[in-house]
Amino acid sequence: MRLTSAFALAAVCQAAALAAPVDQIEKRDTVKGFDISHYQPTVNYQGAYNSGARFVIIKATEGTTYIDPKFSQHYNGATAAGLIRGGYHFARPGSSSGAAQATYFVAHGGGWSGDGRTLPGMLDMEYGTASQGGTCHGLSQSSMVNWITDFVNTYQSKTSRWPMIYTTNNWWVTCTGNSKAFNTKSPLVLARYSTAGPGTIPGGWPFQTIWQNSDSYTYGGDSDIFNGALTNLKKLATG
Repeated sequence: MRLTSAFALAAVCQAAALAAPVDQIEKRDTVKGFDISHYQPTVNYQGAYNSGARFVIIKATEGTTYIDPKFSQHYNGATAAGLIRGGYHFARPGSSSGAAQATYFVAHGGGWSGDGRTLPGMLDMEYGTASQGGTCHGLSQSSMVNWITDFVNTYQSKTSRWPMIYTTNNWWVTCTGNSKAFNTKSPLVLARYSTAGPGTIPGGWPFQTIWQNSDSYTYGGDSDIFNGALTNLKKLATG
């Protein structure tokens, strides 16, 4: 990223009865992790694991024409180090449908396996460039919500899992009108580079499942913090 049975912590995407109350969740342990793409050609996976990291999210695809050239290398390295791992898709909402991009993602590394080591895929929703139609990729708020719905539903139909959604509070409010359409399905991965906490949580999600707290991680990529204990992280991977 440039700036996803029960799993109690990520209750937003499973039955509410399986979730702990928010005040309990906020008191849970946390688990260190990170995210990477081809921008980090060299990553010390074993060093990350030895330092306490237990998960990594790896860029797999972008739009319907781009496969990250380092995805397989990163995925295999993470697996060998014992990390729970998963893929993410960099959304290009102005270029093709959500369904088309979800299908492409699943076909090129973004699928899910119930092996207990694979996270559900993550949809990376963030600012577009001027050539991509600007901040919201040229889409209205309602059109953006429809695009995300198309992606999320297609991913779930192909994998049985709801994808995680990565965003910032500002982007979500600006480009979806602070839509609350996904807070009972997709776990939130919230980006906010700060030592003071994840800040305002958008879209009616009661909490973030993962907080991307820095764009610099000692062993490569961006720094992430899972909002729960290792047992909760494993439940997220198991489904």
